[in-house]
Amino acid sequence: MQVPDILSTSTIRAVEILRSGGVIALPTDTLYGISANALDADAASKVFTVKGREEFSPLPIFLCEASDIFRYGRDVPDVAVRLAELFWPGKLTIVVGKSERIPSVVSGGFDTVGLRIPDHPIPREIVRELGAPITATSANVSGRPPLTAASDVVAELGGRLELVFDGGVLSPSLPSTVIDVTANPPRILREGAVSPSHIQKLAGIPLEV
Repeated sequence: MQVPDILSTSTIRAVEILRSGGVIALPTDTLYGISANALDADAASKVFTVKGREEFSPLPIFLCEASDIFRYGRDVPDVAVRLAELFWPGKLTIVVGKSERIPSVVSGGFDTVGLRIPDHPIPREIVRELGAPITATSANVSGRPPLTAASDVVAELGGRLELVFDGGVLSPSLPSTVIDVTANPPRILREGAVSPSHIQKLAGIPLEV
């Protein structure tokens, strides 16, 4: 079901929808993502309905300030702070212990959460104006390829979303690399745009790949 009139470039409208518990799609530095207020359990649950999958997978979340790692993470180790300083904004998702602020549905029932600041102004501005982190899972039906054009998001998910923020066609990109710093040494959970060797070189830390 195509609903072209849900395309928008209004961050004000996007924030209004998120604040009222709605779900939107927006451009990121890798692909289009599905976003809800990550502190609203009911809103986050809708993300799984949009994607057509059951609620068991953790949802990564976007922040806008590096200091928010202490607000939404728990027992944040020095290595996480170092990685954030080096790679944020950017394509590195850092998995840390979960703050009690984060609903269980967002963490998939785990006691950890994946945090990232994307290198794209739109999601950062929306998070800043909302005053809360947002979910950052890919905008596609579960099992189908991720999408890099707003028009494709409308065609695939338009009937399930309240707004698609039109950021045009995004440049091809690998997904973010996911690193779990609750492990010692830190463990790469998903190789993506930031290579393990680059992380090791810049951060000077051993990794489990």
